[in-house]
Amino acid sequence: MTFNGSFRVIKVSKDRIGAIVGKKGSVKLEIESKCNVRLDIDGESGDVNIAFKNNISSFDIGIFKATEIITAISKGFSPERAYSLLNEDIVLQFIDLREYSGKSTNSLERIKSRIIGQSGKTRRNIEDFTGVYLSVYGHFVGFIGNYEETNLAVDAVTMLCKGSSHKYVYHMLEEYRRKKKQEKMDLWENSTFSK
Repeated sequence: MTFNGSFRVIKVSKDRIGAIVGKKGSVKLEIESKCNVRLDIDGESGDVNIAFKNNISSFDIGIFKATEIITAISKGFSPERAYSLLNEDIVLQFIDLREYSGKSTNSLERIKSRIIGQSGKTRRNIEDFTGVYLSVYGHFVGFIGNYEETNLAVDAVTMLCKGSSHKYVYHMLEEYRRKKKQEKMDLWENSTFSK
């Protein structure tokens, strides 16, 4: 990704250009509208140029949000899930699986299989426990969610990458959910009885 004053250029895998453009340009138009930017997408090079609309020269949050949304889509997220990044409480985070697999393709595929699970079950379980969207694409795992939940999901995936059992990871997530539920109950009781 390059940044030059009034625009950014993101390199996108050619197989994700269609997802960024959308049917009849619908996704491109929606990103431009939601983020108040102009997109120039080169399907040959994979370059996506994000420019300020109306040649505004000062930094605008829209260019930052458009960059996040396009990055998320380029790493396997659906546009609908990527749009949640427009909320200022939502973050985008990635893990590079090569940190855990070395240069071995077999090891990378094995780790991806552990994260996805049979018919996507493990990924869905992590999403359900944490409330975070997960995408496994290439050698990356992407996370979209609030800061605390995203950190929890990153911990769960990292544990799987390092060889922890699914049972152990689910137990950790279950404990977190139980603790959060208890905190909410305590908060509710304290606010109810203090009235």
